[in-house]
Amino acid sequence: MVKVERSTVIDAPVDRVWSVLRDFNGHDRWHPAVKESRIEERRPSDAIGAVRRFRLTDGAVLRERLLTLSDSEKTLTYCLLDTPIPLLNYVAHVALHRVTDGERTFWRWWSEFDTVRGQERKLRTLVGEDIYMRGFAAIRRHLAA
Repeated sequence: MVKVERSTVIDAPVDRVWSVLRDFNGHDRWHPAVKESRIEERRPSDAIGAVRRFRLTDGAVLRERLLTLSDSEKTLTYCLLDTPIPLLNYVAHVALHRVTDGERTFWRWWSEFDTVRGQERKLRTLVGEDIYMRGFAAIRRHLAA
């Protein structure tokens, strides 16, 4: 099993960061890799079990299911259902915490997945850098706008 974890501190209050991230269908408004997204079956984007179908800027289509969402803990968990990338049994977690030294947010994003032998390093970099690290930078830009 491959494990990927990244974390950062965002110079914005935790409630403000959470208001963006808790929208399971909102990543097309801030993540540069996501071109368009929609929730299937017209469910609310914060409903447990909601499935988002989204297209990346390279044309790839993915589907993910929201497994947990807690406003009180500012956490969410989701899994990949369909992807052209060999990220098998992929489950990701997002957790936000208030940084008490200023109005900042500690953001931890991590996942575990299986993959085809020999793809571990490539996919660890893809997830950790192209998705998580680019996502951190994108949220900073989004909140500054």
